[in-house]
Order: sequence, then structure tokens, then C-alpha cells
Amino acid sequence: MATTPMAPPPLAVNPNSDGLMTASSAAPAPPGTDMTGICFRDQLWLNTYPLDRNIVFDYFALSPFYDYSSNNEQLRLRSIHPLDISQLSKMTGTEYTLSEVLEPNLFVIRKQKRDGPEKVTPMLTYYILDGSIYQAPQLCNVFASRVGRALYHISKAFTTAASKLEKIGYVDTEVETTSSESKTAKETIDFKELKRLDHILASLQRKLPPAPPPPPFPEGYIPPTTEGEKTPDNQQAEPQMTVDPIIDQGPSKRMKLGQ
Repeated sequence: MATTPMAPPPLAVNPNSDGLMTASSAAPAPPGTDMTGICFRDQLWLNTYPLDRNIVFDYFALSPFYDYSSNNEQLRLRSIHPLDISQLSKMTGTEYTLSEVLEPNLFVIRKQKRDGPEKVTPMLTYYILDGSIYQAPQLCNVFASRVGRALYHISKAFTTAASKLEKIGYVDTEVETTSSESKTAKETIDFKELKRLDHILASLQRKLPPAPPPPPFPEGYIPPTTEGEKTPDNQQAEPQMTVDPIIDQGPSKRMKLGQ
């Protein structure tokens, strides 16, 4: 194993470093708590020891995410590689294991509790991305955040839709009120104007000559009977010959020329 610096003094957040952990005299937060809001980066260490799968755990041990009571720390004190699975499988308690590696940019470290050689319970996950160490959020927290964000957007959409519907309803109410008022005004009858119109019509009727009587029917023309006019049962309708007033005019009355 490559020679690395000894365990550093306790680290805490520097208020002037935007969440980056720097060396300080304050005590770090207990390992295992929610520390997703901070990250750790030691650029001086990175410049001296480039990260790979053999030395990345020593870099992780410098961060406040590391638990010094873990089985990995016991192996380090015995000068054994802290990620030696053959040694870790013989122990019980809290340990760290390197689950995924994409050298030199990404390293995923899982914290788990070992109860036997084949029985482990995952606890937390950390990842080192381009030299910065982060605690991965738990799945329940991710779901809660996504659901909360979705509910926020849904609530905002309903609020916007409700405000637009209120405006539309207000406009429709105004239109209905205006139309009802105009309809009421149209249906109102002015009796004074009605009497005035009747007086004008009556005066015009007195000034105009009376209407001529209807012209008489041609001789022999029988008006058609209506359905209401029926022949009595005791009287039989006599057949009447229909006389054409134009054809049946007797002998021709034309003037004879040459007489």
C-alpha cells in the first residue's frame, strides 16, 4: 500500500469555502448523520497523490464522512489494506467497501454493517467525483424531493387555471348581464307609441278612398266547396256540367269580310 499522510485533525465547514471542508479546530459531525449538504476536497493532497483504486480510501479517510471506529480503521492500524475483503469478511461491525470504480474520476464507497461473512446491511453511500467527496442522498429522500416538486408544479398549475377560469366566468357574467338588460329593454312595450301609431293608421285610412269590391265570378263558375260544406243525406247531388265561359259562347261573332 502506498505511504499516505496520517489521520488529519478534525475537519469542519469553513463558512468562506462554499461548503468545502477545510482543516479546523472544530469537531466534525458524527458519521452516519445527514451530511448531504457538504462536500470535502483537499487539493494539496490530490496534487501529491493522484487518485486510483489503491489509494482512494486513504483520501476518503481524511474527510468527515469517515468513521474511525470502523473495521477498516482497525486494518489500517495493523498495516493491512483497509479494503481487503478477505480480512473484512472475518470481522463484524461497520465497514466501508469500494463498490464501483471509474478511474480516475469516479469512486463509489458504500458504508455497511456486517453481521457475518455473507450477511451485510447497506447503510450509506458516498461518491468521489473528480476529487470531491459527497454523501449520496437516500432513496426515500430522493422520492420525497421529486414528489414534493411534482406537487408544487401541479398546485401551481391548478392555481393558474383557477385564476383564468375566474376571469372567464367574470367576463361571461358581464356579457350575460348586458344581454339580459338589452333583452328586457327590447321586450318593454311603450303604450304611448302604440296609441300614436294607431292614430296615424286611422287618419290615413280616412283619407284614402274605400277599397273597391272584388270582381264578380265569371258566368257559370262554381266556386269549389270546402270540407265543411257537405250535401245533406236526403238530397243527392245532381251532376252539373261545367261550362267553360270562354269556349261555350255560341256562334262566332267575328265580322265577315267582303260582305
